[in-house]
Amino acid sequence: MAQSTEADWVARFADDVIEEAERRAPGKKVIVASGISPSGPIHLGNLREIMVPHLVADEIKRRGVPCEHILSWDDFDRYRKVPAGYDPSFAEHIGKPLTAVPAPEGSEYATWSDHFKAPFRAALRVLGVEVTEISQTDEYTSGTYREQVLHAMRERRRIDEVLGRYRTKKKPETEQDDEDAAPAAEAAEYFPYKPYCSACDRDLTTVTSYDDETTELTYACACGHSETVFLNEFNRGKLVWKVDWPMRWAFKGVDFEPSGVDHSSPGSSFTVGSQLVKEIFGGQPPIGPMYAFVGISGMAKMSSSKGGVPVAADALQIMEPQLLRWLYARRRPNQAFNISFGDEISRTYDEWDALERKIASGDAAAVDVAVHSRAAQTASGVLPTTPRKLPFRTLASVVDITTGDEEQTLRILRDFDPEQPLGSLEEARPRLDCAVNWVNTHVEPEARTQVRTEPDRETLAELSDSDLQALKLLVDGLDEHWSLDGLTTLVYAVPKLQAGLAPDAKPTPELKVAQRSFFALLYKLLVGRDTGPRLPTLLLAVGADRVRLLLGS
Repeated sequence: MAQSTEADWVARFADDVIEEAERRAPGKKVIVASGISPSGPIHLGNLREIMVPHLVADEIKRRGVPCEHILSWDDFDRYRKVPAGYDPSFAEHIGKPLTAVPAPEGSEYATWSDHFKAPFRAALRVLGVEVTEISQTDEYTSGTYREQVLHAMRERRRIDEVLGRYRTKKKPETEQDDEDAAPAAEAAEYFPYKPYCSACDRDLTTVTSYDDETTELTYACACGHSETVFLNEFNRGKLVWKVDWPMRWAFKGVDFEPSGVDHSSPGSSFTVGSQLVKEIFGGQPPIGPMYAFVGISGMAKMSSSKGGVPVAADALQIMEPQLLRWLYARRRPNQAFNISFGDEISRTYDEWDALERKIASGDAAAVDVAVHSRAAQTASGVLPTTPRKLPFRTLASVVDITTGDEEQTLRILRDFDPEQPLGSLEEARPRLDCAVNWVNTHVEPEARTQVRTEPDRETLAELSDSDLQALKLLVDGLDEHWSLDGLTTLVYAVPKLQAGLAPDAKPTPELKVAQRSFFALLYKLLVGRDTGPRLPTLLLAVGADRVRLLLGS
């Protein structure tokens, strides 16, 4: 029976996985799995391949049920293409295992695969994701799968028959692009195993014969090399993907593994694998939800990942780990969502902060409390967080105005809440560092705020008596209202006072027009533009004395 009554997707999957694992093998440790090919930058869409099973595994662990999350590095896959932004000469390595391709120039790592694994590993540590890593290169070359490979070769005709149920009539352009395609000619025999050539190290090979009794296998390579080996001792090859995946499900006893849309459509890897694991390998397919696309927005200056593909490390430069976890936890796997690197990031932080306030006040729904818990902590403990969570928008504005000067930043942030002044910038970290990184990498130079150094005397000289009165009301109220909340009240109150209304009067349409006009005047006199950071933050950042100077007082 399902244990959980919580209406969140993680709890429901945990219920199902625990129940199914117990049905299959009572007392067995639950295995959830992810698979990543380190063929290029491991982007934020790939991260969903990790986060979905991680969240489910973590929930299972919280319930005291033994569970392991395995991450299979598909580093014995062929190098298929050179990713955008990388040296085109690497095309000479196409067809080799990813672990046999050298790392990009300047890398501290020896191989292509290790170069892309390293930053992803580091990001997983920051996110609190615990996995058991498995290198498929190590598994195949050490002979771990030898019996499974020999079994698949013995059962090749039955495998071919299962694959045939899902093959379309249209032939692929190249057999190399569809490793599970039907044999090219009627007389050719299907083999579910692909050797890497001993001469050129590529998989441009065709198995020409195989003897089940002796395991003698002969292959020919496009490079001109041919060879006869014994498969019971040859380790330089692998099962084709649609056979390899279900083999691993059975070998590892995988109970839960999600897959992307490309693996989940009719006739795709998951569908075919679900048949092969039962009919050939004597196992069961995992519970395997499809996960949807993760979109990216606001990448005006994204440059840390070649080809403009943001990876987890890029997101963690501007997002606290809890926030990034929350984005994945709050959406069902089949729901697509966007991660914003632009101005929307401030709203995302605001939503997270609002959720934490609701939880603190006891007003949050049970499902929101559960999702927050999954984002803020794991079964191993609470993730480090920012002690004083000032609004991200405010931090970004202050960083923008001060150009990151820490002394000036601390001065302004202390005035943010005079009753509880910030003791040091450490209290605002790491969120402050995220704001610094965001301003420096995602705000275009022309959008940066440049506070005037001298008054705009020409504009001041042309102001009407009403404008001059508005500026005087603002300047006279600075000392009394010198805090973020106080200045917010003041800038909105000035047009009300001019209209003979109380500071807390509800704004009319006419009053809103007057407020917008007043705000535009302040921006022009302070930063020489019609818009800018929120005025209360801007005023705090500029400082009372400089505000008086620039407003002509």
